Amino acid sequence: MQILAIVVSLAIAAVGIALFGKTIGHMVSVIKLGQPAQGRTGDPGQRTVTLVKETLGHTRMLQWSHIGVLHWFVAVGFVGLFLSLVMAFGQLFDAHWALPIIGHWIVFEWVTEILTWTGLLGIAALIVIRLRHLPSGSEGRYSRFFGSRAWQAYYVEYTILGVLICILGLRTLEYGLAAHLGEASKWHFPLTWFLGEAVTDWPESRLENGIYLVAMIKILISFAWMITISLNATMGVAWHRFTAWPNIWFKREADGGTALGALQPISVNGAPIDFENIDELDEDAALGVGKVEDFTWKGLLDFTTCTECGRCQSQCPAWNTDKPLSPKLVMMNLREHAYAKAPYLLASSDEERKSLPELVLAEQDKPLVGPADVAVIDEDALWACTSCGACVQQCPVDIEHVDAIMDMRRYQVLIESSFPSELNGLFKGLENKGNPWNMNPSGRMDWAKDLPFEVKQVGADVESLDEVDYLFWVGCAGAFEDRAKKTTQAVAELLNIAGVSFAVLGDGETCTGDPARRSGNEFVFQQLAMQNAEVFKETKVRKVVSTCAHCFNTLKNEYSQLGVELDVIHHTQLLNRLVRDGKLTPVAPADSSLNGQKITYHDPCYLGRHNQVYDAPRELLDIIPGAEYAEMPRNQTKSFCCGAGGARMWMEEKLGTRINLNRTTEAVETGADKIATGCPFCRVMLSDGLTAKQADGSARESVEVQDVAQLLLASVKRGES
Repeated sequence: MQILAIVVSLAIAAVGIALFGKTIGHMVSVIKLGQPAQGRTGDPGQRTVTLVKETLGHTRMLQWSHIGVLHWFVAVGFVGLFLSLVMAFGQLFDAHWALPIIGHWIVFEWVTEILTWTGLLGIAALIVIRLRHLPSGSEGRYSRFFGSRAWQAYYVEYTILGVLICILGLRTLEYGLAAHLGEASKWHFPLTWFLGEAVTDWPESRLENGIYLVAMIKILISFAWMITISLNATMGVAWHRFTAWPNIWFKREADGGTALGALQPISVNGAPIDFENIDELDEDAALGVGKVEDFTWKGLLDFTTCTECGRCQSQCPAWNTDKPLSPKLVMMNLREHAYAKAPYLLASSDEERKSLPELVLAEQDKPLVGPADVAVIDEDALWACTSCGACVQQCPVDIEHVDAIMDMRRYQVLIESSFPSELNGLFKGLENKGNPWNMNPSGRMDWAKDLPFEVKQVGADVESLDEVDYLFWVGCAGAFEDRAKKTTQAVAELLNIAGVSFAVLGDGETCTGDPARRSGNEFVFQQLAMQNAEVFKETKVRKVVSTCAHCFNTLKNEYSQLGVELDVIHHTQLLNRLVRDGKLTPVAPADSSLNGQKITYHDPCYLGRHNQVYDAPRELLDIIPGAEYAEMPRNQTKSFCCGAGGARMWMEEKLGTRINLNRTTEAVETGADKIATGCPFCRVMLSDGLTAKQADGSARESVEVQDVAQLLLASVKRGES
């Protein structure tokens, strides 16, 4: 038995290690096909701290608490029980063998048994969770495992289960051997002694043969797994155990932040394009991503790392309203394509390429984006993205889905001129009138005409913004959209009541460029942003308050890419500060019948997930006297999108159900009288959704959608009357 165990174990180990090393080399060569990625190695100390924090603290996994806890025990066991594999090899040659130096150190034995049992319970629970949420069951496409390769997941899970059972088997037999030597101690076998008691009567030879057999089985299971994943470089559910660490270390934000907020500038050969000298750019330069090798190496590492867990898919507003976009499937399709095409890209000559299999050549000819039946990425899926960031927020291994999608959009717009027809009007309005509605810029101050005080305008009432506390950035919606104008007026009134001085740019303001950038038209974004940047420098802008979450995000996070550093605050943050400082005082309604009105709050994606502003709006609503606050089930980091981001505000929803109806239904079901938000885009989408629900009788006519500022103003004005 012993000889057989040694021969079989060493043979499979040799094959496994050889294939494993070869596959790692191949994966590295594929990832290196990507373009340079700037800013991925700065502050190595902080990156290492982040890696340790996310690994040991499981900070990303614990967003789903119970699954995070179970996974922690499995993951720690995977690393912590590596020495048990080393022990198995030693026990092939001597059933009494123990690790040098460590030997039978009681701490090591306690840790081993605790990790084994907790890992066993953890993986068993995870298997049960997977079985309860099968796509073939009642959840169907709404199962987060829909589209994942089930056999790979089961194989990995049952491999872990088998290894852990083998460890328990070895500990049981070791106890039996120790009993023969009179050395069996419950202190050294704290969680397996009761199993060991069952074999103490076995002959020593049987116990030894049992150890040879179980050690061989453990090695066979482990190295069969290694061979299997080595033959499947795209088996992310297994490979993420190794690739997650570099993927976390090389994440965009060294301090552990997610790849949200700013969209990265369009780059060629790793360097951002200088749009002021765009004529000098090589005419063959890829603007965005048109082929898989146009992605950065970090993008290819992202695809390789995807675990197919489906958290991103479960939170995606497009997927949850029956559209073809699943962030998980995008990552999986890009990974499969990258590795299938790699032999062609890695070939050293045309002759070698011509000799490649037909499947590889077909992959080379496959378009990256196009109709679902011919392309890697379905064009309908690409344009369904609202850039809400739920996928990035939820990903446990820091994959940057939004960056990948936006880079593909850039190529479609700038190189292929292939985009939804509705965007033609958006681009025309932005280029010609500086706003997405194609309105005359002379109307930018119309919102202020009926206010009982004068709104100062830069250039007319003040020379520069040094003379006031804030530049009030009105935004296109705040200036032209009727519902958003009410928010603009409310904020202006509140600032006036609080004695905060401010000025606006009036017709000197133009769109920040957010809709252009998120629809892939980087040229128009740069045109608008450079125009605004010039105005900011001339008028000495430093502190900005904005009512639009999209303007807030762009000014705060993206204008620094043009050399403009601004202190940007959202209106809910400023108003909350003014209330706390006693400069604004909410008052309860005099009419008791108005007390007890219920308010719910919708988190704008670009305020919440992209910028982590969750508390200020809620604190304002909590402090309004006579109102009851009701939270929606999906809130804060798990809030559901209104459907307007990613320039979707200007595109029709032709597939599936409407995102805004999905969210409005959730808001109405809280029983709220007021649906509050802090973004004009959200207000438009939720108002439209509410109108539809009121029309079919599923929502009360008295329910309203209002900005937080309007609700606060109504309360403050009660104290003035």
